[in-house]
Amino acid sequence: MRAEHRLRESIDDLFLPDQARLGDRTRLTLRQMLRTLVETIARDLRSHAAASLAGRGAAILAADDQVFDRLIRSGLLRDGALVAELIARVRQDLIGQALPIAVGSPDMPSLLVQLATSADGEVARAAQALLAADSRRRAALERGEMADVDLPPALRTELVWLVAAAIRDGDEPEIDQALVAASDHRLAVRAETPGAEAAAMTLARAIDARIDERAMLLLDALGDRRLGLFIAVIAHGLRLSADQVRAIVLEPDGDRLWLALRALELDRGVIAQIGLALADADPARDIEALADQLDAIAAVPAAAARSALAPLALPRDFRRAIAAVTHRPRELGWGGNTDGAWAGAWR
Repeated sequence: MRAEHRLRESIDDLFLPDQARLGDRTRLTLRQMLRTLVETIARDLRSHAAASLAGRGAAILAADDQVFDRLIRSGLLRDGALVAELIARVRQDLIGQALPIAVGSPDMPSLLVQLATSADGEVARAAQALLAADSRRRAALERGEMADVDLPPALRTELVWLVAAAIRDGDEPEIDQALVAASDHRLAVRAETPGAEAAAMTLARAIDARIDERAMLLLDALGDRRLGLFIAVIAHGLRLSADQVRAIVLEPDGDRLWLALRALELDRGVIAQIGLALADADPARDIEALADQLDAIAAVPAAAARSALAPLALPRDFRRAIAAVTHRPRELGWGGNTDGAWAGAWR
């Protein structure tokens, strides 16, 4: 049976479309991140729970090191929302690392350092918070790790309880209560620590860039390899959520991104610079296709672009309901460009 299972998996992999296939680096990073994420949570829960137990209970908690393998075998880590979030996080981080650095001179401080010393106290504090969050995240990425603080609250909560359930060994009421207390403690502590996305959105709101400031801010964010801030500035300008804009930015074909940039009233030259920087960092992007479309993209009126993206600003449940009523297979803002609201807007 095991050989048949491996054969089925090999067949599935053979016929997987190229556009759905993860790159080797992405796949390896994902696997390492997921393992480290689970093991870090498990280590913290066991330590906290064991401190409140004595004797046999503490020994049981200390002896278990199979939590990740247990969850893999259970299939519970195949959760679509969790895997989608991890893939998006890894792709964002890898693209951010590969962006070309564009600092004016060797002596010029980076964008975030400049903002962290701003005379505007709110901007300075928000920039300092993002510097700290980005530093933690980049260090974790270099180690192949990821902190659960960077997960959306609902996914973080679900994962912590899954790990707690995988730790328990049989029905031991004392151990169960200790794990409950440990899980509650971890979730409470993590809720007080903003992740990089939340910090970037706070900074974007504090800056509140005017229309004539957005182009320079977006280009500087890319030049500083702060893809999270780039996403946050677009999200704030369009009044969309960061995860919606992240999906738009990470799409290799970029169609919705160009529409979003026109909705922010960016001109042809700025869109070309942004497209070139992202193409340098992401081999999946077709810079020649963008060059062919630039004139048509620039000709899209900003008001028309905003109107085309307006459905994304609706509540998620409303978008799902609209998709169901109109028999659309996928909602606006999820995955690739499958809706006609903007498809062909400049073609």
